[in-house]
Amino acid sequence: MYRVLGPLIVFSNNVLDRLPRPLDPFRSIKLKLAILLGISGATGLLVFWGRLGFVNWPVAISAALVGLITLQVLAHGMTRPLRQMTAAARAMARGDYSRRVRATSRDEVGTLARAFNLMAADLAASDQQRRELIANVSHELRTPITALHGVLENMVDGVSAPDPATLRTALAQTERLGRLVTELLDLSKVDAGAAALHRVPVQVAEFLAAVVDEAGLNAPATRFRLDGVVAHTIHADPARLHQVFANLLENAARHSPPGGLVTVSARPSGHNTVFEVLDQGVGIAPALRERVFERFTRGKSAQSQDGGTGLGLAIARWAVELHHGTIAIVDPPGGTGCRIRITLPQMPIPHQSPAEVGGNDVPHLSGRHAPA
Repeated sequence: MYRVLGPLIVFSNNVLDRLPRPLDPFRSIKLKLAILLGISGATGLLVFWGRLGFVNWPVAISAALVGLITLQVLAHGMTRPLRQMTAAARAMARGDYSRRVRATSRDEVGTLARAFNLMAADLAASDQQRRELIANVSHELRTPITALHGVLENMVDGVSAPDPATLRTALAQTERLGRLVTELLDLSKVDAGAAALHRVPVQVAEFLAAVVDEAGLNAPATRFRLDGVVAHTIHADPARLHQVFANLLENAARHSPPGGLVTVSARPSGHNTVFEVLDQGVGIAPALRERVFERFTRGKSAQSQDGGTGLGLAIARWAVELHHGTIAIVDPPGGTGCRIRITLPQMPIPHQSPAEVGGNDVPHLSGRHAPA
């Protein structure tokens, strides 16, 4: 049936699209419906008159008036959502995303109204996130800039000498600024969907050894140890993977006590590889383990001036999901510390090339308590 009627339906639609639209100049749907009703009624009367030779004109005119009045009353509910959508769209253009459309009908207009409400809610959420992002970025930039300004001002006024300790303080603040700018650039790539993966074979044991050695240089007060790392190969982007573990290890070092131990492990599990990073810090309450993957979100121990920006683990989660993996905070052994588990496929998942070359399905970014 479809093979027979399908081409005919397509042909008829093409013909109808080329027909003129004489009612387009009218700006009211109710007026158009009234004109259609009048034309159809007049056509019926002409047929009736042509066949029978007479028409009871008073009755016909009365019926037409009653039909028009009834049409106006019933069509009000049909066109009201369209007028509400027009007003709401104009309000959105002014920055007001709070308006919604009453969607009670089950026809095409009702479907459009419900879709419009979903769009308005998404736009409101995006606008709120944009405002929060601007406020958070402004705050994060102001803090190191204010500290750096104070150090330089004291040096210029002669209050403090440009000794190594003062210069190290200034250097720490500039490093914090540079780290924030780098993470904001990564964040812009995520939001623009411009990220791409360059997968190559990665030796897990060698890769983790190099990352742990680098973390030990950056955090000499913390002990790092590889535990249970099985030598095997995965196909991943080394730069993105390094970004993930550098953030995790810096996070773990920041939340560990002086002399604390950070353990890194990796083991094959089926077609995946399971990585774990365990520290000896205060840990994260189960109720907060999902929320900490939001931008600019930190734990209690990260609220001090520790150099965190609130973006590091957000970017880490994005990089993991770009590999079609998962990252989560799980219960630590003995209930002490924070234990982060990452699961990555050892081989690229079939039919995922569009994500790697164009980044079109990059997951939405979140954050964590103590970013790098």
